[in-house]
Amino acid sequence: MPKKKIFKPTNTKMITFIYFFLLIYTIAALFWWGLLLHQQNKEIATIKTEILKEEQSPLSHQTIFQKKLTEIKQDSKLRDLQYLGEGGAFLLIILLSASFVFNAVRRQIKFTQQQQNFMLSVTHELKSPIAVVRLNIETLLKRKLPEDKKEDLLERTLAETNRLNRLSNNMLLASRFDSQKYELTKSTLNLSQLINKLIEETKSRKIKHILKLDIHPNIIVEGDKLMLQIACSNIIENAIKYAPKDSEISIQLKQQRDQAILQFSDQGTGIPNKEKTKIFNRFYRIGNENTRSSQGTGLGLFLTKKIVQQHEGQIIAKDNFPKGTIFEIKLPGTGTSQKA
Repeated sequence: MPKKKIFKPTNTKMITFIYFFLLIYTIAALFWWGLLLHQQNKEIATIKTEILKEEQSPLSHQTIFQKKLTEIKQDSKLRDLQYLGEGGAFLLIILLSASFVFNAVRRQIKFTQQQQNFMLSVTHELKSPIAVVRLNIETLLKRKLPEDKKEDLLERTLAETNRLNRLSNNMLLASRFDSQKYELTKSTLNLSQLINKLIEETKSRKIKHILKLDIHPNIIVEGDKLMLQIACSNIIENAIKYAPKDSEISIQLKQQRDQAILQFSDQGTGIPNKEKTKIFNRFYRIGNENTRSSQGTGLGLFLTKKIVQQHEGQIIAKDNFPKGTIFEIKLPGTGTSQKA
């Protein structure tokens, strides 16, 4: 498989160089302006002193002479302080503005890179399942296969179409969140049944992970069924993607007071503390774009957090000991139902 091309703006270093060159030039010009004003102020004080000496003899009017000489010196000091204050204020404004502009430009460049990489990732994510589906269908049409192999091909094809469907849902949902056009359709639903069904669908794909379940029965919440399915599916897919094969993925659901607490635990490499909040940003993915081998668009966890927040809940990522990550979702619960 050819290596994905990653967006690298060729002019970023040049822009940064020009930006800092102009900033340093502006600051140097400010200091030069201050130095010239200070020199000019000294010359003015010297000229005023010489004029004072010519107009008034220091021997005949010593008191008046000293008084006026002191005034000249005080005026000179006040002007120096004025220049220093104005220059300091200008320098502070320049530095604050430069910092704001630099951070804004850097964020924009980074966001543009993430968008470009997202488009490349989406293209790859779309082409892979489409190629698999096409190959499977061509195999079914051209060859006579035993029933067990035919069924296996059909299951793989269905799994790939489900993968395409999840990707399409994520992209559509992200677009709706951007335009703020999506409104939740809340209803009373059995979260336990929803999670169990989602796990059964995941197992049917014959994943190479061990799913360990601890789902308390009949936990009821008020929520949008489709949105909660997407949120939970995104976290499970994230665990499958990053956790080692044959490792254990644990899903736990319980009721605690007035909250439904849902935990997804994996035994992957874990998430550094400084990344634990960034992973919920749009397009953000851990690691270097040039060396990352895992697939993904950087939308899954972003959408999951949005969905949880719209349900007035919260989601956090924490360490799973001895290794791995736990994603914990807390949703307002209405208790447990006695119905099976």
